[in-house]
Amino acid sequence: MSFPISLEFFPPKTPEGAEKLRAVRQKLYALRPEFCSVTFGAGGSTQEGTLDTVREIVGEGLHGVPHLSCIGQTQASIRQRLATYQQAGVQRIVALRGDLPSGYGMGGEFRYASDLVGFIRSETGDRFKLAVAAYPEFHPQARSPEADIDAFAAKVRAGADIGITQYFFNADAYFHYVDALRRRGIDTPVVPGIMPITNSTQLLRFSDSCGAEVPRWIRLRLESLGDDAAAIKDFGADVVAALCERLRAGGAPSLHFYTLNQSVGTLEVCRRLDLIPV
Repeated sequence: MSFPISLEFFPPKTPEGAEKLRAVRQKLYALRPEFCSVTFGAGGSTQEGTLDTVREIVGEGLHGVPHLSCIGQTQASIRQRLATYQQAGVQRIVALRGDLPSGYGMGGEFRYASDLVGFIRSETGDRFKLAVAAYPEFHPQARSPEADIDAFAAKVRAGADIGITQYFFNADAYFHYVDALRRRGIDTPVVPGIMPITNSTQLLRFSDSCGAEVPRWIRLRLESLGDDAAAIKDFGADVVAALCERLRAGGAPSLHFYTLNQSVGTLEVCRRLDLIPV
């Protein structure tokens, strides 16, 4: 069964990590992703590594999509970054506010992701397809759910083409979020972000730090499996594949997998969804 997907990677920090990621990408390319996005560190601290990885992906014949943060940046620095991306053959950007490293003030000439989206549009017109973040369980810094919807609406008004969500494990959160946007007259596609479950400690740590809710029944089941890595991966693949199936059946436009630079979890979920071409 054909269904569009995309993948996310982070820039490796060592030559060994870069070589490993190349091998991972080749395995995941069997899924025929629409694009592969590449994250950055706090304050854009790995932006050069992001660009290097994006260039490799473009050279491999796919859409390499850099994450671009604006906090701590100036219009001149963003303008230069956009020119570099154009020269590298980039056609899409994930435009984000981003987080500064600990101890820094706001800084820079941009306050919100909507400011960045508007600036990119003013500088480059429709040259780039722009994706922005969406939060079905709402951004942890949002004053209220309504304020978070307002923030997404502002990004759409500024020129965003699609939203990609923070990962979640409750499909109802996604459907309620999309319904809330539709009631506001916002019909921008919202792509669910999917986190494969392969390591319970890592998953719970990530989730606690970014505000993603792991339902109690999943937490308890993972705890009960202890250090049984095979059982955790099998349970995780069941849970995430069932989530994806419900999202697909409910009208999600595609699925965006947070790979954590690994292939096993994403491939296993896609196997269960019959998304690996023969």
